[in-house]
Amino acid sequence: MPSSPERVAAIILAAGKGTRMKSALPKVMHKIAGRSMIGHVLANLAPLQPQRVVAVIAPDMDPVRQEVAPLPVAIQAEQLGTAHAVRCAREAMGAQAGTVLILFGDTPFVATATLRKLVERRAAKDEPAVVVLGMRPADAGAYGRLVLDRQGDLERIVEFKEASATERAITLCNSGVMAVDGAILWTLLDLIRNDNAKGEYYLTDIVALARADGRNCAVVEAPEAELLGVNSRAELAIAEALYQGQRRAEAMEGGATLLDPGSVFFAADTKLGRDVVVGPNVVFGAGVTVADEVEIRAFCHIEGASIEKGAVIGPFARLRPGARIGAGAHIGNFVEVKNSNVGEGAKANHLSYLGDADIGARSNIGAGTITCNYDGVLKARTEIGAEAFIGSNASLVAPVSIGAGAIVGAGSVITRDVEADAIAVARGEQVSRAGRAKEFRARRQKQKQQKPEIR
Repeated sequence: MPSSPERVAAIILAAGKGTRMKSALPKVMHKIAGRSMIGHVLANLAPLQPQRVVAVIAPDMDPVRQEVAPLPVAIQAEQLGTAHAVRCAREAMGAQAGTVLILFGDTPFVATATLRKLVERRAAKDEPAVVVLGMRPADAGAYGRLVLDRQGDLERIVEFKEASATERAITLCNSGVMAVDGAILWTLLDLIRNDNAKGEYYLTDIVALARADGRNCAVVEAPEAELLGVNSRAELAIAEALYQGQRRAEAMEGGATLLDPGSVFFAADTKLGRDVVVGPNVVFGAGVTVADEVEIRAFCHIEGASIEKGAVIGPFARLRPGARIGAGAHIGNFVEVKNSNVGEGAKANHLSYLGDADIGARSNIGAGTITCNYDGVLKARTEIGAEAFIGSNASLVAPVSIGAGAIVGAGSVITRDVEADAIAVARGEQVSRAGRAKEFRARRQKQKQQKPEIR
């Protein structure tokens, strides 16, 4: 790779309307593992530290503009081919020394290592003007073919529609991704004409033009899976399945146990520690970090949360954004935690909602407890001190503070602060009337006999 990251720039083509997606959302904004396709491209590109990146989009693609911000965008008002799309980036990109990578917003899996190989090949001693990323798919289909000369250098790219029978028999295919010498990129693009079957300006013509100018061209190969393009909902599902399979394998290789790997779904940024155990049907949304020795039991949904060492989550728990679960804490079945800190060793084992709360270490939250955090206009916090005990079916009406070591009686509605080590009970007085239940049942049975039941 070049010694200076300033020698790398990139143009991402993202103006495709994606009509086969049948969606109001631009194609490159559809998500895989919770991250947009163009977001995957940017994430894989980032480690190369490019000096400049420009996204080429169509008019009225504000979601894409927002997704790539603060990167500059260029507008392709008419779709006249891939070379035309790259030309649209000229003003935003400007003159660039070194290598310009040309990528596609709907080809999300080109790995950082592969991009690095393209840049390294461009910087080799023979200084190829163009390096094309090739592949050998199981079904070459209608891909353009990469024609090599006797020395193994790239001679030209031929589109399938214009290829001869001999050329169609070539198994080395064009992915569209390439690395071009920035010093001559715009000169070569200006020479491309549209006298072809589609009447479009093919970026692939850049190879023949560079060769005609006496410059060398080369090929770097990558696995077909990296070069999967997404053009329909069905292909999006295939891409999701492919990505999830890779992430599951990486998680297990990294020291996590997945009891039923095929039912666990990761986000693009999920981080798992070592000796983590993940049960069946667990879904990770964006922004989840799991420390070592955590157990996540079946049917949990977790997003925007951090879980510290040795905690136990679930089954059937939901951690929403802002949930921070302390070391050794327990979040049990049908417990929802949102924007709350659950302290070390604290337990909420059943049927609770903990929203906008700070829960002290080793506290116990009884079944059915609710932090009533929203008054219809504003949200407020609940503070629960260390080693507090909250009885079952308690409602804590925020803003409210429960002191360390305090006990809240079951069924209480707490609206005022409770001092440390106090017992707070806030419920109606129990009244018992002897014999009244027997009288009630007799009266109701008589009424039932006098009036036929309506079904």
